[in-house]
Amino acid sequence: QVHLVESGGGLVQPGWSLRLSCAASGSIFSIYAMGWTRQAPGKQRELVAGITSGGSTNYADSVKGRFTISRDNAKNTVYLQMNSLKPEDTAVYYCNAGYNRNSGGYSWLYWGQGTQVTVSS
Repeated sequence: QVHLVESGGGLVQPGWSLRLSCAASGSIFSIYAMGWTRQAPGKQRELVAGITSGGSTNYADSVKGRFTISRDNAKNTVYLQMNSLKPEDTAVYYCNAGYNRNSGGYSWLYWGQGTQVTVSS
């Protein structure tokens, strides 16, 4: 069992930056792939970024070049650095833990309660 707690969301203006953090507890953090998904009002949840247990990363096309996912296994924490934020990045952001599939993508086993990110002038 893994317990995930996100932090770092908030209200920012377009072009600003935020860093989300996700602290994990309860199991061996380093064996899991970690990721950030988001859900905007009226839209389906989408993968924003993922990082495998080996450190390989992938990103949604909409955030490539602006967002960076990283992990610190010593601290059981995964981060999402978000730069050049846009209004369309507004959503609830969720931290996820699971496995990367050989066929591509991830199977999420655990997720946090979410943190709100609002980008507005």
